[in-house]
Amino acid sequence: MKRFFFLTILSVLFLVSCKKDAVDGESTKAFQESINDMTSSLPTLQQIKFNEALYILKTFGVEADGDLAELKALAKLLDGKKVPEIFAMADKVAKENGINWASTAPPSLGEMNIFQNITPSERDPNDIVASSIQINVNPVSVDTIVGAKAMMVVPRLLDGNGNKVDFDKAALEAIMVISSQGEKIMTSKNLMQSNTFKGFYVSFASLPKDKIIDEKIDIKITIKTSKKTLEMTKMGVPVNGKALLEPEVVTDGTETDPNAVNPDGTPVEAGKILGDPKNTVVNFLSNLNSQNLKGAYSQAENPNWGSYETFSNPNSGFGTVKKLDVKSVDTKSNANNTASVSATYTVTDKNGNSTELDVSYGLKATENGWKITSYKINSSQKK
Repeated sequence: MKRFFFLTILSVLFLVSCKKDAVDGESTKAFQESINDMTSSLPTLQQIKFNEALYILKTFGVEADGDLAELKALAKLLDGKKVPEIFAMADKVAKENGINWASTAPPSLGEMNIFQNITPSERDPNDIVASSIQINVNPVSVDTIVGAKAMMVVPRLLDGNGNKVDFDKAALEAIMVISSQGEKIMTSKNLMQSNTFKGFYVSFASLPKDKIIDEKIDIKITIKTSKKTLEMTKMGVPVNGKALLEPEVVTDGTETDPNAVNPDGTPVEAGKILGDPKNTVVNFLSNLNSQNLKGAYSQAENPNWGSYETFSNPNSGFGTVKKLDVKSVDTKSNANNTASVSATYTVTDKNGNSTELDVSYGLKATENGWKITSYKINSSQKK
């Protein structure tokens, strides 16, 4: 009897010692077995959060098409990782994707299982009855000079009568695809937990200007509930061309004069095209308006402005500027790596005095783009 009891204890200890405490990503089967071992060693609430973390990483942490491909990619990503590391990775992915989830927060996504769909005994928070998607687009991060620098794309689920569906504590995968004239430009994923979902923040600086036709884009939203997939496309959404990502074009050198030189006599780098010089002036004025004086100073190589301390002096330099209201910025000339840009705007100082200015900016081409080298006030009128 004693021997039997001793052998039983040994077998239990053996089974416990064989449990894996790190992910085995060698195969899908080994991956699932190791995840099961790791989950079973956790307290109940931690098990739920661990499954949520795995769902976050599978949905947003890997790039693959289809469930099986996502599992294989996730197994490879997590191979050798332990529970604390997986929680840390999920926290990072959630933060990067703007998902309201944290490993230290209470369970919020319902019953998650990345290996199979489980039919819950009572209520599935993802079993939402909806007929369509409404897409709202709102300009945000508005600059008085450039205009809107971004937009919020906000989807809402509607029922058959066009009313918003009320739900919460869900984990719906929401996918946004931005395209122009059929060419895909951007794909983004997020987690829709309720119908008050904040939406997708789209910075115009992340959209390449050369791929957008007529400054309009198409936005397709896909939302997956437990029983169906809903899609909606909003066509011809206007974007602010001034804030789009300017192309960095590098040619084979055939469009560049091989004898061209910079103002200091050094040869121009073959094949480098710098874009419109007025963009530098626009950025300069935008930085002044937001009182980002270091940003404004970085747009210039003007010896007359001296050091940054002189440039930003709050009594005699650009440190006196409180705000700008720009009326126009135009490129007047652009040849031989020099350019002239004119701008008219109203500047208000920190004492509340406003002056309307007509200014000419001289610029030169450098390795770091166009830089302001001269500044001339053609006319000024106090308001």
